[in-house]
Amino acid sequence: MTNWKIDESHSEIGFKVKHLMITNVSGYFTRFSGSIQTESDDFHDATISFEAAADSIDTQNKQRDEHLRNGEFFDADNHPKISFTSTKVKKIDGEKYKLLGNLTIKGQTHPIELDVEHNGVTVDPWGQHKAGFALKGRLHRTDYGLRWNATTEAGGIVLSDEVKLNMEIQLVKS
Repeated sequence: MTNWKIDESHSEIGFKVKHLMITNVSGYFTRFSGSIQTESDDFHDATISFEAAADSIDTQNKQRDEHLRNGEFFDADNHPKISFTSTKVKKIDGEKYKLLGNLTIKGQTHPIELDVEHNGVTVDPWGQHKAGFALKGRLHRTDYGLRWNATTEAGGIVLSDEVKLNMEIQLVKS
């Protein structure tokens, strides 16, 4: 069994939400950790667990970030962790995979499927074995109790329900 962990300083946990249905607003979680166990070189049998600190959300806007941390969104005081646990890794072809698992946000757990591209394995200048992955997915924020919204004067909505997930993950062999 080989153990890997997420190299936080070389990884990004990002998302995009449509605002006023005309532009996307991006954000990131800046504090997170994850561990991966696998017996294979290609990670097809990996077991993955991940946590992000809900209060580490950063959208480059202090007022918006405070709103996202409060009870109308993540309720970070009462639900400090966002977590993911894998249930299956399916190799599609070449370096493409589907990662299935359970995502928990604000006490609500739902299955999620992520598209994964394995970008390779290398040894860094300090002798550490590294592996890289790009992950994409989508979720509906209201499934997780993130229901706040408002309407515009014209009757449109302020925030889309769909959230696009974009992650760049670098692992380091433990």
